[in-house]
Amino acid sequence: MQTQQLEGKMGRFIQKLNDLVDNTGDEARLLESGGEYLAELIAEDDWLPESCTVPHPEYYQQYLLYSDPQDRFSVVSFVWGPGQKTPVHDHTVWGLIGMLRGGEIETSYELKSDQLVAGERHSLRPGDVGKVSPTIGDVHQVANAFEDQVSISIHVYGADIGKVKRHVYTETGETKEFISGYTNTELPDFAA
Repeated sequence: MQTQQLEGKMGRFIQKLNDLVDNTGDEARLLESGGEYLAELIAEDDWLPESCTVPHPEYYQQYLLYSDPQDRFSVVSFVWGPGQKTPVHDHTVWGLIGMLRGGEIETSYELKSDQLVAGERHSLRPGDVGKVSPTIGDVHQVANAFEDQVSISIHVYGADIGKVKRHVYTETGETKEFISGYTNTELPDFAA
């Protein structure tokens, strides 16, 4: 995929993220300020191209919206068909989850004595922003909160997440490595 010039809301969001990443390596600041920028972006639902909102009848979709040319961060739309969910997985980098449409239920997990132990559950509704990272909690499962409608969230990661080697966890604590890639092969065109 090629780098794109972005305009409008997405362009301003990317510029703020770029400036933030240029000026700090402090993860807490990246999560805090990046979360504020993401909250501003998802406050209005009028900028995401229709091509990045299409669900699949069986699997959630991961559409790349932007990848920093130096792989310092990426922005992705996750599209959840009714009742769809991820396996329990990690990210290995910091991440932000901004709820744009519908809702998600996140269940955090920990590995204890080679057993996967479920932790807290959080609901995300439009406008909410969640955070993940190896330092604050990185293993979770995410599900569409609805059995009868599509939900869409915008994710920001501290790398090109479609290239990162990550892990899926089974109930017995086994791990399997995976690289997620993306649903789309062309970057979307953002209107001004």
